[in-house]
Amino acid sequence: MNVLFVYSVFMLRKKERPFEDFGLIQPGISYISACLKQKGHATDLVVLNSAHPKNSESVLDSAISAFKPDLLGFSSVFSEYDFVSAVARRVKRQYPGIFLLIGGPHVSLNTDGVLDSFDALCIGEGEYPTLELVEQLEAGKKPSGIMNLWFRRDGEEAEKNPPRPFLQDLDSLPIPDREMWARWTAENPLERLSLVAGRGCPFECTYCCNHALKKITSGKYVRLRSTENIIEEIIHCKIAYPKLKEIYLEIETITIDLEWTRRLCKRLAEIEEERRLGIKFGVNFRVTPQSGASELFALLKGAKFHYVNIGLESGSMRVRKNVLNRNYSNDDVCETVRAARASGLEVVFYNLIGVPGETWEDFLETVKVNRQCLPERTWTSIFYPYPGTRLHALCVEQKLIDHAVSGAMERRMSVLDMPGFSKKQIEKAYIWFDYLIYKGHSPFFMLALRCLRKWLNLKYYAFMARRPR
Repeated sequence: MNVLFVYSVFMLRKKERPFEDFGLIQPGISYISACLKQKGHATDLVVLNSAHPKNSESVLDSAISAFKPDLLGFSSVFSEYDFVSAVARRVKRQYPGIFLLIGGPHVSLNTDGVLDSFDALCIGEGEYPTLELVEQLEAGKKPSGIMNLWFRRDGEEAEKNPPRPFLQDLDSLPIPDREMWARWTAENPLERLSLVAGRGCPFECTYCCNHALKKITSGKYVRLRSTENIIEEIIHCKIAYPKLKEIYLEIETITIDLEWTRRLCKRLAEIEEERRLGIKFGVNFRVTPQSGASELFALLKGAKFHYVNIGLESGSMRVRKNVLNRNYSNDDVCETVRAARASGLEVVFYNLIGVPGETWEDFLETVKVNRQCLPERTWTSIFYPYPGTRLHALCVEQKLIDHAVSGAMERRMSVLDMPGFSKKQIEKAYIWFDYLIYKGHSPFFMLALRCLRKWLNLKYYAFMARRPR
């Protein structure tokens, strides 16, 4: 059976190749494709750029004409959902014989109206539900009775099957299908990619979907792959992509299970000694008041990790604790950075600007902590309220959202306009952030160029947000 996956992004880059490298590919689609291929089914991928909807129509039509799919599998974040739904309705009109399935965190948490545009909805993990669906369709059956899947029934109530427990044995999954992304990726030869080391998060940050996703079914939510299974995929990737230099381990934090981390670091060091893979690694590190950071950073450095991502989010302890539900002090953050540097690791900070209840003074605290730590790099986003999360509910409750939220605004423009931190102030803070952090430490010309690029992007996205889609 032929299954065509449809993934949508909002990108200003080239229409034909929206991804710089394999670091941004959608792992859920890749795992589902690998499971289907393992059972003899044919799969392909089309990436649509919602910044260019007319071009996306022709791209999808060409893919359907060439591949002749029996099923289209969609995955969508909230900011892309309206665009993806419109695409699905158009496909249903023009190609009524193709079955339409959608999954992903957004529709798993926001099910109302989804089946108006799609034939089926997958809630939660999709590998085995999709495989069962494809097998039923291939056998000529009317799909039914598949756990995790809801089915549209014209003129009747939808068939809403219960969810299966979270998949516990992640090692049972095949190596994800990366090749399907190659034609959509600019980097050649491939030098960087991401690798999923585990699923689920033990923390409950209010802006993130994990606290809601863990409640959709039963079973242990935080799961880790075995060390040997991860090593197997690393070697597979190095053989497939000989120029590979860097792998980012996708896991909410490397501190989830310290014994597992020690085993992984030991095996990574051994495999480098044996095979001379020449691969460097990066990973998320969650600050905790007593994280044993010094020992862990030494292990990471010995295993060829060269940077850690640290979510500062806000330098205001009030905002972090009372709004974001992240409980650690600024001293904990600074000490963690010092320990990372002492082990020779670079530090990347995630910063989040414009969250509910934040003030200009809170933002200046974020600047202060960044200047104290001077991370090698920063990823700075403007808060975007994702439905299904606690902070979205808070925004609705406090009537902070009083207009349509465009996907073009996602993490680039302010959705909120608050008395203590206006929309204009939030976007100004976003544009000037790098200058405020690194002035006196980086060349003025480089900082000015970053600010100009952010300003130009923000103006363009503002135009795109106002444009009818």
